[in-house]
Amino acid sequence: MPKVVHIAQGNRSKKPAHELRDTISPEVEIPKCPAHLLPLAKKEWKRISPQLEKLGLVTGMDMAALSAYCQNYARWVGAETKLKELGDEGLVEVTKSGYRQMSVWLQVSNRALEQMHKFMSEFGMSPSSRSRVTASPQGDLFGDGPSSGESYF
Repeated sequence: MPKVVHIAQGNRSKKPAHELRDTISPEVEIPKCPAHLLPLAKKEWKRISPQLEKLGLVTGMDMAALSAYCQNYARWVGAETKLKELGDEGLVEVTKSGYRQMSVWLQVSNRALEQMHKFMSEFGMSPSSRSRVTASPQGDLFGDGPSSGESYF
């Protein structure tokens, strides 16, 4: 029977708690911000990482994923800023052969937003993804273990 079913049924089979854990739980901590990030990406890192830490959703192993989110955030804001400067003319370009195509700035914006969304989902940073993420517990999820004669459930 799956572990979640054992838990949902009150652990009637009296399995030990360590057998019902199905994931590792690394220590919750904010990883060091990489130096190569764009200035706006570093600002986003400083804004979002304490919130993720507070929710137990970031660990030292998440440096690359958090970096990718922040860097794409900075690229998206940069591209959107450029599009705002250009106005509607910035959305479409005309090629040398006369074809109209999506502008490079709009392509950069769309791609960065797409990548941002992927990493936002990993950290539960969108309304629909919040129900799918699980925080890492702070310390032993099951305490020091049951006293003799007690069960975890």
